[in-house]
Amino acid sequence: MVRPHPFFDYREVPGGDGWYSWNPHDKTRFNAVVMGDLVTRREPGPAGDACRLRMVPEHRHTNLQGMLHGATILGLIDIALFATVHVLGDGEPGPALTLELSTQFVGAGDPEKPLDALSEIVRETGRMVFVRGQVVQEDSVVASYSGIIRKRKHSGSEPSS
Repeated sequence: MVRPHPFFDYREVPGGDGWYSWNPHDKTRFNAVVMGDLVTRREPGPAGDACRLRMVPEHRHTNLQGMLHGATILGLIDIALFATVHVLGDGEPGPALTLELSTQFVGAGDPEKPLDALSEIVRETGRMVFVRGQVVQEDSVVASYSGIIRKRKHSGSEPSS
C-alpha cells in the first residue's frame, strides 16, 4: 500500500517499473536544490526487503577530479535513511532526525552513471531505526554505511497531505 507523505511527493512514477518519486513538496529544501529529483522503490533481497534510492548525477555533483563529490554521496545516504524508514519501516521519516551516520568510501563515483543507495532496516524500535546499506553504481560499490534515525513523536501540527 502506498502511504502519502506530508513532506515528500511520494507517488508512483508513470512507466517507472515500480519507482516512486521521493522529492520534498517544498522545492526550496536541500534535497530539491542540491540533489535534484530522486526516486525510490522497494526491492526483495536475500536477507529481506531493501529500499533503493536513486539519483542521476549532474556536473554540479562532481569534484575537481571529475568524480562524484563526497558530499553528494553523503547527502544521498542521509536522504536514503529517511526514504528507507518510509518505504520499509513502521515510522514516518518527516518528523525524525539523524542521530548517527558512519560511512566508508570504498570507490570513486562515476558522474555518468545513476547512483543508488541500497538500504535495509537492521532493527526498528518505538523511537529508533537502525539502517545499513551500500551506495552502488551498477556492480561497483562506492560506499558502505550505517545510520541511526530517531523518530520524533507526532505533535499533531505536521501538515497533512
